[in-house]
Amino acid sequence: QVQLVESGGGLVQPGGSLKLSCVASGNIFNLYSMGWYRQAPGNERELVAEITSSRTNYHDSVKGRFTISRDNARNTVSLQMNSLKPEDTAVYYCNLRTMRAEYWGKGTLVTVSS
Repeated sequence: QVQLVESGGGLVQPGGSLKLSCVASGNIFNLYSMGWYRQAPGNERELVAEITSSRTNYHDSVKGRFTISRDNARNTVSLQMNSLKPEDTAVYYCNLRTMRAEYWGKGTLVTVSS
């Protein structure tokens, strides 16, 4: 089984920055991607950013502000979030996909408010 543990959420003012981190542990075979999703109240969960061995993919609303990175040796994925906006407020979930399965973290709350 694979476990994902997120950290780094919190309260930040508009225009501020936060960095989310996710550590994966367990038996990870044939890793395909790691990424971050978010879900705001009343909204569906949406992809924020994902990274594979060959590419990164971002939601249009975060391009130029967020950067995803991965450390394969440590099985971690991070999301550097800059120029945060109130509409970025959501629970952020770490996601890991292999060729056969998909795993989720429990989520970390990011609140952007003055």
